[in-house]
Amino acid sequence: MKILLCVDGSPHSDKAIAEAITIAGGCSADEVTLINVYESRFNLPETTTDRLPLTRDDIERFEKLSEQEREERKTLIEEAVNKFEAHGIKVNTALECGHPAETIARYASEGGFSMIIIGSRGLGGLKKLLLGSVSNAVLQEAKCSVLVVK
Repeated sequence: MKILLCVDGSPHSDKAIAEAITIAGGCSADEVTLINVYESRFNLPETTTDRLPLTRDDIERFEKLSEQEREERKTLIEEAVNKFEAHGIKVNTALECGHPAETIARYASEGGFSMIIIGSRGLGGLKKLLLGSVSNAVLQEAKCSVLVVK
């Protein structure tokens, strides 16, 4: 069994980590990969530079912010890795930039994963309608089993 675990540092993600440790340890999973997918707040679209007068300092500042964001994500993944290693479970890691649900579903399909484990944000009612839900979108797009942990 190949498990893809989505981590984002939220309380629901922490619960998903605990559940994945139980599942991976209990079934001796062949592979566990921890993935974090983010939509960068600091990448400038190519057309922006045509319309806005950006200086080298502006571009360098955006590049530093983007790199800082990646480093924060790497730290988040490493914290999750440590939890698995404390239980004697080896894991792989992936850090991807893109639309979270689409990227997770694509990564799982291309990697031949048999299960995705993802935390639920627990949004309900009108909030869920207005904001959408990565876990719900992954459920709809994934070609493998999805376990949503509350």
